[in-house]
Amino acid sequence: MQTEISDIELPIDADIIALDKDDRIVALIEVKIIEAKEKAEKQKIADYMIDWLKAALAKMSELRTVIPYAMFIDTEQILIFKWDGVNLSAPVGSLNTAEILRYYYAGYGSQQVFEDTIETLVESWLHDLAYHWKSAIPPASEQIAAIGLLPLLAGGTTRSGVKLGGNFIYRDQLFDDYCYGARS
Repeated sequence: MQTEISDIELPIDADIIALDKDDRIVALIEVKIIEAKEKAEKQKIADYMIDWLKAALAKMSELRTVIPYAMFIDTEQILIFKWDGVNLSAPVGSLNTAEILRYYYAGYGSQQVFEDTIETLVESWLHDLAYHWKSAIPPASEQIAAIGLLPLLAGGTTRSGVKLGGNFIYRDQLFDDYCYGARS
């Protein structure tokens, strides 16, 4: 990776986070549509995003919140990494985005897709891995189990469009009031 991102400010904007059954963050997930035509330019953008993930994970670790997994997702691939609090691994999993997401939306790949659509489909997949709401064996279950992520997802949930600050998630108060009722 060529680009080095040295400082990340709080709060950290996350496209998606996966939470375990105890509401601990187990995966930081970034979704990007890379519109570059040349393979080298696409790789440069992907490398930048992976460096950003590493910097975000490092910032969270400084605040004593170690998020054990990260995913970078574009229209072609889902790359999964492990984070130990200091080092980001090489990809421990590489999945074909279309093969996974087409299971949740048959039209995926046949028309223009937007980041929010990918995010919604990724969340559907993660919820299926956690609860088997669509199938007994969701796509890539074996690969996700083999890297140790599947048990962390079991019984958990996801959040999208969140801001992270250490061991807490900044929440939209209006959204919380709508979903959970205003608190006095």
